[in-house]
Amino acid sequence: MKPIPTRRLSSLPPYLFVKLNALKAKAQASGLDVIDLGMGSPDMPSPPHVLEAARRAVGEPWTHRYPPAHGTARYRKAIAQWYKRRFGVDLDPETEVLPLIGSKEGVGHLFGALLEPGDVALVPCPYYPVYYNGTLLAGGKPCLMPLLEENGYIPDLKKIPAATARKAKLMLLNYPNNPTAAVLQDDSPLREALAFSKRHGCLVAYDNAYSEIAFDGYRAPSILQIPGAKERAIEFHSLSKTFAMAGWRLGFVVGNAAAVGALAKYKSFLDYGVPAFLQEAAVAALEGPDDFVRQSCEEYQRRRDSFLQAASEAGLRVPCPRASMYCWAPLPEKAKKLGSLAFAERLILEHGVVVSPGSGFGPHGEGYIRISLIAPQDRMREAARRMGLLLDSLGAKPARGKHLAATTPS
Repeated sequence: MKPIPTRRLSSLPPYLFVKLNALKAKAQASGLDVIDLGMGSPDMPSPPHVLEAARRAVGEPWTHRYPPAHGTARYRKAIAQWYKRRFGVDLDPETEVLPLIGSKEGVGHLFGALLEPGDVALVPCPYYPVYYNGTLLAGGKPCLMPLLEENGYIPDLKKIPAATARKAKLMLLNYPNNPTAAVLQDDSPLREALAFSKRHGCLVAYDNAYSEIAFDGYRAPSILQIPGAKERAIEFHSLSKTFAMAGWRLGFVVGNAAAVGALAKYKSFLDYGVPAFLQEAAVAALEGPDDFVRQSCEEYQRRRDSFLQAASEAGLRVPCPRASMYCWAPLPEKAKKLGSLAFAERLILEHGVVVSPGSGFGPHGEGYIRISLIAPQDRMREAARRMGLLLDSLGAKPARGKHLAATTPS
């Protein structure tokens, strides 16, 4: 007898990046030189002092034992101190800080910890896939909050039906945004979300994984900087992007003690937390110098600028992101008729460039593609050139001499 997956699992499509990796393998097998700009997986090495801390810690016998499920005291204290330095937010390391096996794991388990079957989660769309899929796997009902280009990819909370608002248990927000790279111009959307929470009783879960990858002088806020936010919000963070440690699986959640405690209890039945030697490396990252973060942001910005110029010459309009490691590009009208998934498939199989189709981030992502800034400048330029070749073949490229200017941030 074959194992029978649950209806919830069976209802979900294959994970987007599994499909993209299969197409990538097919392109490579055909002899194509593949430029992979699909996942947001940093290509730069982790900081040297973090590597050294991990080497030292793995030689300590105590790090070979089961770690505390709620994280070591040193790691929790380092997280609280980093939040104080970065955002001016005071956190109790004992009750308001919880290490995670990467922030995706924590977000995914949050739904299991807090949602009863049928409970509503307010999910922005386009969305990071775990927001939607995690809700379904927990038996909840995702209600999509459209993020529209004309609104700066900010949800209009006034358009949420009253009946839906009353049933909402969770609201997910994510800025700098993945996948759209949108940023907050001020904290008013966060204040509106907290006011909504006060009226309707839902918890605001703010995913701030990209706060440190910013350009042109932009500084991303924390929702916990708003007075009283800890009564109604938690915030997820990750070392993956900030310190180029995606494969280390190090993240954390902070904020409302009751919600953090519920997630900690839920996780205690399922895992033993992050290996202790990796937590020691995380402490070194959080307590170490800021040079690495500054230099990596400068490199991402150079890649962004190189890609935008080349994309303009290739006939692709790409808004200029002020943060995150992504560009979110609308497809030209003739390419939109093909659909973002078919466009991405042809781009991989015919030209060897991997991007993420917007449809993989929900219905409001259709008509867009997400490009990750995870290759050197010359490869970013080459990827844009190849995109132009596909646009040419679709008849979607502007006439010669009518190059598109990249959209600058407002």
